[in-house]
Amino acid sequence: MDGAVRATVVTASDRAAAGTYADRAGPVLVEGLRQLGFDVGDAVVVPDGDPVADAITAAVADGVDVVLTTGGTGIGPADRTPEVTRPLLTRELPGVAEALRADGVRRGVPTAVLSRGLAGVAGARTLVVNLPGSVGGCRDALEVLGPVLGHAVSQLHGGDHGGDHGPTGG
Repeated sequence: MDGAVRATVVTASDRAAAGTYADRAGPVLVEGLRQLGFDVGDAVVVPDGDPVADAITAAVADGVDVVLTTGGTGIGPADRTPEVTRPLLTRELPGVAEALRADGVRRGVPTAVLSRGLAGVAGARTLVVNLPGSVGGCRDALEVLGPVLGHAVSQLHGGDHGGDHGPTGG
């Protein structure tokens, strides 16, 4: 792959978007992606719902390789991230979302099964993954995603199934 592999982090939080409190999960994802070798700016903080779809759509239009969202995946009345993400996906990757939930349960977080997060491809080449809004959930998710993100991006760029699985190889 030529050039930097780019990522965007979208934080879905009505309260953080309103300035009631600081986004803590988004920066965890940004730092984790940077450590994995991705070119990523600060998290985009938006209210849950349609603004999340707008942020994902903008990232896809900008040609970003990976979009990680945090927040809005639970069963609360305001949690709408999966509902606004699903119509943007051209192909779903249920194994990714299942692996994230299973990892949470394995780590002793039984409520991980309540996450409704999705994963899939938006447009022709952007991997989108919905993650929980907690700092711990985001940290844990990076451990699950780290070994596969580079390979997924390589595949979306037309790479084969072998070779380096880092963020820029494949």
